[in-house]
Amino acid sequence: MVLVSGLLFVASAQSSQGTDLRPGRYDDLAALTQEEADRAESLQERVAALTQEVKELTDQVDDDDVRRYQREAKALEAPAGLRAQRGPGVVVTLSDAPDDVVDATTGDQNLLVVHQQDIQAVVNAMWQGGATAVVLQGQRMVSTTGIKCEGNSVVIQGVPYPQPYVIEAVGDVGDLTGALADDDYLQIYREQSDDPTIDVGWELELEDEVKAPAYDGLLDLTYATPIAPSGAGGADQNDR
Repeated sequence: MVLVSGLLFVASAQSSQGTDLRPGRYDDLAALTQEEADRAESLQERVAALTQEVKELTDQVDDDDVRRYQREAKALEAPAGLRAQRGPGVVVTLSDAPDDVVDATTGDQNLLVVHQQDIQAVVNAMWQGGATAVVLQGQRMVSTTGIKCEGNSVVIQGVPYPQPYVIEAVGDVGDLTGALADDDYLQIYREQSDDPTIDVGWELELEDEVKAPAYDGLLDLTYATPIAPSGAGGADQNDR
């Protein structure tokens, strides 16, 4: 037994080469999420630099049609979220329940964490309240922005973020707070926030100035194209 154990120790030492055979980096989900977020941010900066290079090259094209299209596109930059905005607004922060509440709960633990639909409800209420710009975790929200839950983080435009989730809006403070207060879904969320056995985080702040950066992500749209039926009668089926 001693001889076998010794052989196993030698084999493990040679395999590890001085490193941990069972590294614990995946145990720290927050650190892993931040690592992926930093990587995505670096790629976004690269995309922004290339986009600016393409724009500069396009501006050098001496063509009447190109200049006309550029003027039309420039007029749409602000409503599309491609220009920075600032002004009065509100900031909503959503967060998971504290650890002591999580440890003590005997009920549904899904109520103790912030979900995709919670964030989406805040964003939709802000748009309903007339927001001219909405920012989530520092990223400008546009018409193609997707919010998706993955494990204990939320992915926004391909970047994972852990809680707390900070949602900012530029617009009339009275209209924004009214829309947030009147939303049926958020009324239930706030009731759960006031319940000490759930205690999910809800914080609303009124700001004299909220800064919304310009959207700097990809503008290409991805869509599906239906496949035409094959075989006899395909043209008739397409017509129908």
